[in-house]
Amino acid sequence: MLELYLGGARSGKSQLAEQRICMAPDNIQRVYIATATAGDEEMAARIAHHQHLRQGKGWRTVEAPEELTAAIRANAAVDSAILVDCLTLWLSNWLMKDDLSNWHDVRDEFYQVLQQAEGHIVLVTNEVGQGIVPLGSLSRQFVDESGRLHQDLAAMADRVVLVTAGLEQVLKG
Repeated sequence: MLELYLGGARSGKSQLAEQRICMAPDNIQRVYIATATAGDEEMAARIAHHQHLRQGKGWRTVEAPEELTAAIRANAAVDSAILVDCLTLWLSNWLMKDDLSNWHDVRDEFYQVLQQAEGHIVLVTNEVGQGIVPLGSLSRQFVDESGRLHQDLAAMADRVVLVTAGLEQVLKG
């Protein structure tokens, strides 16, 4: 099963996605694939906060700031539940590279792995397309690429949830 949790920053999407995975039977391996990098103190504090929330709940964490596809491929199994947090950070990591020539190949391989993966996968991502059009080219590219990514994943997903103020609105499934 593939699920997509979308929402704004601090909307509660990560917490609700984690709760969704924790509803799985105890014999399921819970894998948290983290895409964030601690580039500054504030981000390091956010990462530490998320890690603290998962302590004692049987999670195994895999750090995959760029190699998300390989991490899913290596951990997806019939008896696994994977939470990926977050796709927009993963996209940002790729957009900040000097060479973006293979981004579309990376994205397409990601789609293929998701379609073939066994088990339960929950993807968390930031909805950024509801604001004004950004002025800078990198910001516009980010909004465009995240919008395409979200549309493609929503079409693929069995269940899509929009989170606002900690409340779920099921859009699909």
